[in-house]
Amino acid sequence: MTQHDAFHPDLQTSVPEERRRSLRTRLHHVRAADLDNKTAQTEGMRRLAAISGDLVGSERIWMGETHVGPSTSSDNHHHGESETAIYVVSGHPEFVFHDGVEEVRIKTEPGDYIFVPPFVPHREENPDPNDPAVVVIARSTQEAIVVNLPELYHLDPGES
Repeated sequence: MTQHDAFHPDLQTSVPEERRRSLRTRLHHVRAADLDNKTAQTEGMRRLAAISGDLVGSERIWMGETHVGPSTSSDNHHHGESETAIYVVSGHPEFVFHDGVEEVRIKTEPGDYIFVPPFVPHREENPDPNDPAVVVIARSTQEAIVVNLPELYHLDPGES
């Protein structure tokens, strides 16, 4: 079952297929001021789509940014078959996963990248009580695959 969480946009399309096909015949320049805020929103976070099927006609990649408020944490979750790449623009968000023995916390700073493989349980946090974090997210699917979990667990090799 596909669910949506606080860190990822709802990518349901309302653009007719003929319009999406026509978008694939030229280059697109998406200015910062033109990012689409018509995504699912959660208190303390603001999500903006930049590259999507609806906006530019992309079929195999989605890209946007998330502004994460101070002292904010997502639920534990994974993204099914989707690969997710994250670039830290500002702030110091932390990414948590389970290595089979204990929770591992990856502390980041601006300029860092994070790769989240398919099906790997994790959560994102912004522990800073004062400053927001901004990250750019690229996904290998147009669908916002998010499976919320009651707790983090280790993904055994070959499991997915």
